[in-house]
Amino acid sequence: MAGIDEGLPFHPLRIAVLTVSDTRDEESDKSGALLVERLTTAGHSFVGKAIVPDDVDSIRAQIGAWADQVDVIISTGGTGFAPRDVTPEAIKPLCRREMDGFAVLFHQASHGTVGLSTLQSRAFAGQIGDTFIFCLPGSTGACRDGWDLVLKDELDSRYRPCSLAGQVPRLKDLCA
Repeated sequence: MAGIDEGLPFHPLRIAVLTVSDTRDEESDKSGALLVERLTTAGHSFVGKAIVPDDVDSIRAQIGAWADQVDVIISTGGTGFAPRDVTPEAIKPLCRREMDGFAVLFHQASHGTVGLSTLQSRAFAGQIGDTFIFCLPGSTGACRDGWDLVLKDELDSRYRPCSLAGQVPRLKDLCA
């Protein structure tokens, strides 16, 4: 049966949070703050947080600065259909693989809270080198759904039958 095996050790992942927004700052970035709170409460290692404008080059520069230093990047914002929403256009070309199942599960979870409005999200995930990246919408509710209903368990090394933590090179032998 799927779930957390409390008999196994927890191996924290190194996670960074990126907020993509032209209007948010540290004080008004509730979505980024929620993700930081959730990942640290779960026991993961918080590596850093940044806010960049909805600009392809700015997004790519920050992702590039973190990609070899962290196991996971979670971004929030820029995944909708507004003219300045360019997170998928900035990040997808950097991915060597996309994780199609994440978008499916995120939309299922999101449908339960926002109904058909989930169609307006271009949430996605992939892998840049060996770093996993999850791109969530900018709303606090979407970040809550993404973490609580999908990422919390998938990033927990004790989750069975398997966890994404087992795909992180430094944990492969520990989380097989």
